[in-house]
Amino acid sequence: MTDFPWLTTLWLAPVLGAVVVLVLPASQRLLARCVALVVAVAVLAFAVVLAVRFEPGGAQYQFVEDHEWIPAFGAGYTVGLDGIALVLVLLTTALVPLLILAGWHDEREVGSGRRVSHTYVALTLLVEAMVLVSFISLDILLFYVFFEAMLIPMYFLIGGFGPRSADVQLRQQRSRAAVKFLLYNLFGGLIMLAAVIGLYVITAREGLGDDSAGTFDFRTVVAAANSGQLGAAPAVLNALFLGFMFAFAVKAPLWPLHTWLPDAAVAATPSSAVLMMAVVDKVGTFGMLRYCLMLFPEASNTYAPLVITLAVIGIVYGALLAIGQTDVMRLIAYTSISHFGFIILGIFAMTSQGQTGATLYMVNHGISTAALFLIAGFLVSRRGTRVIADFGGVQKVAPVLAGTFFIAGLATLSLPGLAPFISEFLVLVGTFSRYQFAAVVATGALVLAALYVLWLYQRMMTGPVKEGSERIYDLVPRELAVVVPLIAALIFLGVYPKPILDFINPAVSQTLTTIGKHDPVPTVPPLPEAGKADLPGGVHK
Repeated sequence: MTDFPWLTTLWLAPVLGAVVVLVLPASQRLLARCVALVVAVAVLAFAVVLAVRFEPGGAQYQFVEDHEWIPAFGAGYTVGLDGIALVLVLLTTALVPLLILAGWHDEREVGSGRRVSHTYVALTLLVEAMVLVSFISLDILLFYVFFEAMLIPMYFLIGGFGPRSADVQLRQQRSRAAVKFLLYNLFGGLIMLAAVIGLYVITAREGLGDDSAGTFDFRTVVAAANSGQLGAAPAVLNALFLGFMFAFAVKAPLWPLHTWLPDAAVAATPSSAVLMMAVVDKVGTFGMLRYCLMLFPEASNTYAPLVITLAVIGIVYGALLAIGQTDVMRLIAYTSISHFGFIILGIFAMTSQGQTGATLYMVNHGISTAALFLIAGFLVSRRGTRVIADFGGVQKVAPVLAGTFFIAGLATLSLPGLAPFISEFLVLVGTFSRYQFAAVVATGALVLAALYVLWLYQRMMTGPVKEGSERIYDLVPRELAVVVPLIAALIFLGVYPKPILDFINPAVSQTLTTIGKHDPVPTVPPLPEAGKADLPGGVHK
């Protein structure tokens, strides 16, 4: 327990910021954006303070706050922070100020309403707050409420703030993409709600709560699940696992539940698309690591081969479809499907290297996707089209834009020296120690990644300047303020990931210990007798 409500302050600040923005006069568009940016930067600074005060070798959950919420149902306002949640909190709070800055003039594209700027940045802050609560929640019902609630502001960001167009068909496509996003995720959430209720009934039957009631306290349920005190039949626990896993697989997204992502990413503004892919979707993979594995260790072990198979299919499928895209934004969206496959692969390999790599991949994917998608968005806004064939020779007219696009693309294909390489390497090594065939197939996707990134760059940036591309201008200071920190982070974490790994490693070790999993012991086949010839010094061959 802590005296100061650190974590409540963390997520409540963007909510209050959104309220302040919404009450500002409609004419104060610039002030609304400035207030939102200041609030987002303040939340980032507060998250950095939390990281400094966090003790990696200390208690598993720190800055814990525990208050009654719905005592009749055993639900409480219980929040806490472990190393895995901390790095995702840092990712979220670091990206949101950059996204607000990147979308500084998006209201010129999204509509002409008097309060467009106010609503747009307020919704962004609300999404940030709800994602933060999801990461810090230690109450299953509290997590579920915000897991579902974040869909509403995200729905409006996708459906109401896409690129403005006089084309009625394009506006209808945007509305369909937003509805598809909402329906997919709501359906997944409803399946999880049934699993949450089922888990509560089991805890009530076992008397894990006060006054013979059930409990939603995550730590209590995890302790009972891993000591065999839940007392439910394996088939029941398997069904509950599938309920949670289905919702997280939709959110992540895992093949074949991914189809909403490309449509939503293309329909939204670049900043909103990055908010969805780099921040909101991480709640899905985080949920797999925390809730699926820790609440249902035996069921997770039972279904791990199936999940790993789907993850490998997603890795290859996303890469292959990315190669065939003619729309640059849709291409990048498909690369995210492939990358989420790597994250899920590392989680369900259930090795320290795999889960450490998966958690680090969540961070690195957020940074690399933000860089590539935002730079592509700057490029598309200049040219007025997303069609790859309409570009050409951009590096001659906008060398800085082309250069940063190239670095972000190299990070996407996991080039050594850039951040995603280390996380992808850890995932593959951790997977190979338990699932060799899956690791080999996933490694083959690296060739596909090189193909879609380098071919994309060649078509858009090299060669003669195509008609219409001559009016593309280079990055302006505001855009550089967005891109430079992302590129710097990709390089820094690619060379020196230790600051992030120091938070992740103890948390992953505690997770594996809790679920009773250990890294496979390497086996060395015995040498044949004929090979044991004596060497000088009494050493045997």
